[in-house]
Amino acid sequence: MKNLKQKLIEGQGQAGTFISFGHSVITEMIGRAGYDFVIIDMEHGAGNEKDLMHQLQALESSSTAAIVRVERSMRERVHRVLDMGAEGIMFPRLRNIEEVKQAIASLYYPPEGVRGVAKMVRASAYGADFKQYYELQKQQITGIIQIETVEILDCLDQVAEIDGVDVLFVGPMDLSMALGVFGQFDHPLFVDAIEKTVRAAQRAGKCCGILLPDTELLPRWYEMGYRFFTGGGDMAFMNSGANTMVKTLRNKLSAFV
Repeated sequence: MKNLKQKLIEGQGQAGTFISFGHSVITEMIGRAGYDFVIIDMEHGAGNEKDLMHQLQALESSSTAAIVRVERSMRERVHRVLDMGAEGIMFPRLRNIEEVKQAIASLYYPPEGVRGVAKMVRASAYGADFKQYYELQKQQITGIIQIETVEILDCLDQVAEIDGVDVLFVGPMDLSMALGVFGQFDHPLFVDAIEKTVRAAQRAGKCCGILLPDTELLPRWYEMGYRFFTGGGDMAFMNSGANTMVKTLRNKLSAFV
């Protein structure tokens, strides 16, 4: 474990990115770049469970913590990902207190939660470290709830107060879409929503995070109280690099026409 949860408790600013290709070599490269954490995207990404295992192994030698965004919060889905060695789970599109409680319960073994028990899994060094892993589960597994539905905005304080919710993470695209102001990050409805989110997190002593549609927004949102940031992603990096290079080559070739 990379002590991500302790850093969040201490209020340290954390920089991360999304990984969507599902490729272990790309994941290893991004881990070696020096991010505090990555979020391996099983909701929108191209990878599958077999890819995820290799990605988690690729991050093992880096200082980068591995979070997985699951596509659904079913107990069986969550504990399978945790068994592979994920250090935290991001839950998308939750709408109410009951859904959040069920999601968080899936992170922990009984009596704290409802996670199924298997000792011979990667997370516990295939049984060698199960006792320690079990005893430290609450200190080491990070629970991240995405704030991206209109419904969850009505119960932010209750969500933030749930034990095991460590980060309220705004998904600006989905949230602005749900509010009817897609992509308008200065719109009063959106600004009010992200301010309400960070206030709820602060009242409960929890961390607040957000995906940066533009890195220029980081100082503004840091001053607002956000500390857990993601910027870009492997697909964005590849797309930007490919487009920049082809433009450079074509510009140079045009000199010979």
